[in-house]
Amino acid sequence: MIYRDFQGIKLSALGFGAMRLPVIDGNDGRIDEAAALRMVDTAMAAGINYYDTAWGYHGENSEIIMGRALKNYPREKFCIATKFPGYDPSNWGHVEEIFEKQLEKLQVGYFDFYLFHNVCEMNIDAYLDDEKYGIYSYLMEQKRNGRIRHLGFSCHGSMDVLKRFLDAYGKDMEFCQLQLNYLDWTFQNGKGKVELLDKWNIPVWVMEPLRGGKLASLKPEHEAELKALRPDEEIPAWAFRFLQSIPSVTMILSGMSNQEQLEKNLKTFETDRKLDDTEMKALLGIADQMLSVGTVPCTACHYCVSHCPQGLDIPHLISLYNEHAFTGGGFIAPMALSALPEEKKPQACLQCRSCEQVCPQQIKISEVLADFSEKLGN
Repeated sequence: MIYRDFQGIKLSALGFGAMRLPVIDGNDGRIDEAAALRMVDTAMAAGINYYDTAWGYHGENSEIIMGRALKNYPREKFCIATKFPGYDPSNWGHVEEIFEKQLEKLQVGYFDFYLFHNVCEMNIDAYLDDEKYGIYSYLMEQKRNGRIRHLGFSCHGSMDVLKRFLDAYGKDMEFCQLQLNYLDWTFQNGKGKVELLDKWNIPVWVMEPLRGGKLASLKPEHEAELKALRPDEEIPAWAFRFLQSIPSVTMILSGMSNQEQLEKNLKTFETDRKLDDTEMKALLGIADQMLSVGTVPCTACHYCVSHCPQGLDIPHLISLYNEHAFTGGGFIAPMALSALPEEKKPQACLQCRSCEQVCPQQIKISEVLADFSEKLGN
């Protein structure tokens, strides 16, 4: 196992993500406890010392199982990370109650790492309204009391959301967890987000390194291109090698759902094999080809915005459309749109086509927004 230094702590470069534990009969709320405990035992024996869970994972059962899995190990042998579930508005006023329950579920007296969960468009105002909800103040108090050793946040939001959060709390954040992989390096502006965090000297924790499994296998022609460069490298390993090549990435989380996935990842993380310039260019070229299918080639020039009688932020809407289309659904686009007023959502498009007259890419914007609205069930 390779390790990364974080404030004098040697963290395994591979973290055990507990969002996709093995389940029974396909029921996400019924974790196969025996299989999950076996995986944790394997991970511990191989040197993984970072375990990431959250309040909402597996129908609020992930923390319970991870508590049971880790209780037989000396507390100093592992780091546990969990999060305040601010993705659900009903939780905003219950930070103390939830925090205490999480300690109980995980059977620990403190958290090594604790996060504001999923900072995004729909909750950024609540997270920043400390007078009303007191989330920040409470978590800072727990850090002063030693019940949180390291405080950070995860973010699925836009660059603007990330900037707002950092401007408010960045001086107190010790790490940031991003959805990062060689697709989202450009697709979700991962490169720009990493560069912003670098300016704040905040190291990066990675979630979704395989993009929900999309990078575990590729088209035959793409796999052949990579095999020609590294004949001995498995295709999923390329995603991890990409992340190993980013200097500010400290922790790479993988939500492994079976023993086989775990063992393959452990083998990958026996070595630190960063990509050279040729390999990086090839991989990002493959990403561009993957992203060109089923997405709209918007360059965010904003010419369209000045010609929209509704004042829609068309580039932003198209970026969400691309995310939704490429992923085949998911929560990111609906979550971001939930923060918009009705008159700024895709269905507010008048189909007047004024925007299309000035689009350099000749995108049929009215058709894209109509399709987006239909995909969202509006």
